[in-house]
Amino acid sequence: MKDKKERSKPWGGRFQEPTHELVEAFTASISYDRRLFRYDIEGSIAHAKMLARQGIVSRGEARTIETGLKDILREIEGGVFEFSPEDEDIHMAIEKALIGRTGEAGAKLHTGRSRNDQVALDVRLYLRAEIMAILDGVASLKAAFLELAEEEAETILPGYTHLQKAQPVLLAHYLLAYREMFDRDESRLRDCHRRVNVMPLGAAALAGTSLPIDRAYVARLLRFPEISHNSMDTVSDRDFIAEFLFDASLIMMHLSRFCEDLILWSTGEFHFVEISDAFTTGSSIMPQKKNPDVAELIRGKTGRIYGNLVALLTLLKGLPMTYNRDLQEDKEPLFDTVDTVKACLNILGEMVRHLNFNREKMVQEAQGGFSTATDLAEYLVMKGVPFREAHGIVGRLVRFCVDSQKDLASLSMEEFGRFCPLIGEDVYDRLSIRSSVQSRTSYGGTAGMQVREQIRRIEAQGRSRPGRRKAP
Repeated sequence: MKDKKERSKPWGGRFQEPTHELVEAFTASISYDRRLFRYDIEGSIAHAKMLARQGIVSRGEARTIETGLKDILREIEGGVFEFSPEDEDIHMAIEKALIGRTGEAGAKLHTGRSRNDQVALDVRLYLRAEIMAILDGVASLKAAFLELAEEEAETILPGYTHLQKAQPVLLAHYLLAYREMFDRDESRLRDCHRRVNVMPLGAAALAGTSLPIDRAYVARLLRFPEISHNSMDTVSDRDFIAEFLFDASLIMMHLSRFCEDLILWSTGEFHFVEISDAFTTGSSIMPQKKNPDVAELIRGKTGRIYGNLVALLTLLKGLPMTYNRDLQEDKEPLFDTVDTVKACLNILGEMVRHLNFNREKMVQEAQGGFSTATDLAEYLVMKGVPFREAHGIVGRLVRFCVDSQKDLASLSMEEFGRFCPLIGEDVYDRLSIRSSVQSRTSYGGTAGMQVREQIRRIEAQGRSRPGRRKAP
C-alpha cells in the first residue's frame, strides 16, 4: 500500500517509504503556484508539438496530449478542477490529471524536460505578461499626471528643500517631475522585459538532454525572440526576477514619495489639496476626521515590496549551482509584488484624477519664507556683483527683514540702499513670485514657457509613437 502510494509520485520509483504528511504539507507550493496554470499548459502544448515534430512522440499522441491539456485548462478556468497538496505543485497537478485522462500519451509529455526548466519557463511566461500589464498601469498614471499638469499650468506652488520653503515653482512643473520618474520606470521595465523574454525550456535538469529536441521551434511557438545559452545557468537563473523586483521597488518608491506629499498637503497645516471623499476614510471615534488612508497604504506597501526584493536577494545569496529547492521560495514575493504594484498604480491613477488643489493657499504660502531671495541675489549678479558677495548681501537683508518683521518686497529703497547702492527701483519687479517663476527659463526650469514646451514635447512623443504592439 505504501509502495503503491509512493510510486504514484512521478519521482517515486527509487523510494520505499511514503512521504511523511508533514513533508507533503511543508514542500507543497500548489497553494500559490497554481496561478501559473495557464502558462504551464501553454508551455506543455508547445513542448508536445515539438516532440511530435521531432518524431519523439507520434502526432496522434501529441494531439491527444493537447486535447487533454485544453480540457484541463477549461476546468481550472471554470473552477471545477480539483487540486491536492499531494500534487506538490502546479506542474505535477496538471501532469497527473493529464495521465489520468490520456494514459500512456500523457506519460510521454515530460520527455526531454525537467521541472527545473519547466518552472523557469512558466515564470518567464507569467512575468513577461505581467510586465506588460504593469506598463499599461504606468502609462495610465503618466497620462493622469500630464492631464493634471495641463490643468494646473498657471498654478504657483512653494517649492521646498529640506521641507523648508525654497523657491516658487509651477504646480505643473512639480507634477511633470513625477512623470519623469515614471518615464524612467517604464524604460527600466522594458529593459527587464527583454531579459525576461528568453526561452529556457530544453535545459532539462541542468545539463540539457540527449534527445533530439528543437529548442528554436519551441521558442517560435511561444514567441520568445531568444533562447538561453547555458543549461546550468538557465535552471538556476533568477536574476530576471530580482531585476523586476528592483524595478518594482523604484516604482513604489516614486508612488510613495508622491503619496507622502499628498498626506502632508492634505493636512490643515498645509491645506494645499483636497483628496476626494471617495479615496479617503473616516475615524471610528472622531467624526470630524478625513484620513488619506489610500495614500498611507501605498506608502506602507512600499516597504513590503522592498522586503520582497531583499527576501529574494537573500534567498539567492550563496546558492550552489544549479537548481536548489530554495528557489521554490521565489514565487510568493514575485506574485505579491506583481499584485501590489498593479493595485497601487490603478488606485493612484484614479485618485490623482480626483484631486482638488487649493490654488489660493498655495500662492499665499509661496509668497512667504523669503522665497525670492535667490532672485534678488541673481539681480545683483546681473549688476556686476560676484555671486558669493551677492549671496552675503541678500543674507544680511533677510536677517534685517526677520528682525524687522518685514518681507523683501516691502523694503524701501532707502533700506535696500543700506546694504547695496546698486539696487534700483527695478528690483521690485524681480521680487514678485510670478516674476520669479517666469524668470526660470533655463532648459528644464519652472518658467511657464519651459513647462509648456515640456508638455508639448510629451504630447508630440505620444503622437509619434506607434500603437503599442501586443508584446509576447
